Amino acid sequence: MKSSKFNPNKRSHEEESVSDVLRNIIRGYRLDKKIDALDLVNSWKRVLGPGIANYTIDVFFKKETLYVKLSSAVLREELSYGKPKIIQMLNEDIGKEIVKDIVFR
Repeated sequence: MKSSKFNPNKRSHEEESVSDVLRNIIRGYRLDKKIDALDLVNSWKRVLGPGIANYTIDVFFKKETLYVKLSSAVLREELSYGKPKIIQMLNEDIGKEIVKDIVFR
């Protein structure tokens, strides 16, 4: 029976591009979700701009939900009305549909 465990030392006998090798390493070590979470935090700042980023205390991503802690209750309420549009813009910015919901705190 063949083991499906990732082996970083296993050599391929075929030529591979650097991007293919990196993609295999990321997938093998199951880092893709963590990289997506980092991309999403950066995307939040980029998509919503410096004005909202200044009021953002913390952003983290877990199980298809983006959690955003804001220092302004008024801003929290205003952004809640635009959640569907914000989700769409974030997913478009990172090129994947990974955000399903946003929770403002």
